[in-house]
Amino acid sequence: MDTHDHPTPTRYRHARSPRGHRHRRTPHTARTPAVLALAAAALLTGCTAAPPAAPTASTAPTASAPPATAPASAGTPGAPHSAAPAPPPGTLLVTDFGADTVTFVDPSARGAAADLGSVRVGTAPYGIALGADGTAWVATAEGVAAVDTRTRERTALIPYATATGGVTTGEYRGGGMGIALSPDGSRVYVGVNVPGREGALEVVDTARRKVVRTVPVGRRPFDVDVSRDGRQVYVTNHDSFDVTVVTTRDGSARRVEVAPYGTEGGLGSWLKPHYAVVRPSDGALLLPFEGERLAVVDPATGRVRIEPMTADTHQHGAAVAADGTLYVVGTGPIDPAEDAGPSLTIRTPAGRERLVPLDGPHEDVALSADGATAYVSGGFTRDGYWNGLSVVDTATGRVTRVPVGERPLGIAVL
Repeated sequence: MDTHDHPTPTRYRHARSPRGHRHRRTPHTARTPAVLALAAAALLTGCTAAPPAAPTASTAPTASAPPATAPASAGTPGAPHSAAPAPPPGTLLVTDFGADTVTFVDPSARGAAADLGSVRVGTAPYGIALGADGTAWVATAEGVAAVDTRTRERTALIPYATATGGVTTGEYRGGGMGIALSPDGSRVYVGVNVPGREGALEVVDTARRKVVRTVPVGRRPFDVDVSRDGRQVYVTNHDSFDVTVVTTRDGSARRVEVAPYGTEGGLGSWLKPHYAVVRPSDGALLLPFEGERLAVVDPATGRVRIEPMTADTHQHGAAVAADGTLYVVGTGPIDPAEDAGPSLTIRTPAGRERLVPLDGPHEDVALSADGATAYVSGGFTRDGYWNGLSVVDTATGRVTRVPVGERPLGIAVL
């Protein structure tokens, strides 16, 4: 089905049982213009049908992109940062989806002091993964950028093997989205969006800095995760309601549908998977939906089990601590008359949840090494984003807002 079959997103509301328990969502199209506007402003990346036409090989990125090994300086053009001090532990590196940079952030500072400078990486950077050697790998519209976080320089821009159309910005732009590293750091796995078509998982050899394998996946690969043993990669495909399970040994792949509300509405549905985490205890995939349902996927069998959640808000980013505690970003309501606002869910391995209210929509979350702090990004691709992070004390729920970046999405903790 072409994305143009759904120019307007299908809206959903809750259907309540006689006891008031929320158990499913059903289609609901009777929205006033005011409610529609509020709902659109509250939602984050990729919750509507993707309108761009499918690209062809003839519309691949032009040769004007920087060469694969060309370095890029941070901050002002021509002002290299090789002499800058190495960032202290706990410094954040965030992707600026509204610019062509990643920004170093001191989360303990306030105001302008939190901004430690930026590095140009490529158009509309999305996900980020940090290697043990201090290299940050960034999925941009142009290619995968490698950033030396010690010298604060881009050391490579690796073009995609997949034709994604011309380099653009915005919610439906082609190019890299989710990104992850193999446990040994030898491979980068990046989900490549092809507007209007199925996407691809591209495998980058980190030593040779080139794409060495391409695997077809579903539409708009929001997130990429790797199993603890590195034998499998999991690609969460937003617009096809599924996860592609890829075997790293031979590149074989299979699809697991993850649609706890069904696939009604197709590309226009809001109720699609966004981000996943790998549960440390057993390797299961955890995918939150709507602050109501947690899909627990067994990658070996493809079985999906549903557990209840309590935040009652449209959910996106997720992170998991070493002890199995799950952190989930609530972006805000689909219907402001019925749904709750933005929040951070903190869920214990036993399923007990605590909600931390957030001021305004957010997108993704990362954790400090000790799990005492959660960093939640405030930037996304729709109107209503804000340029900053919410720093959450996970014990007390205290929230501090740190203005920084340009539509910050992905977060790495150095």
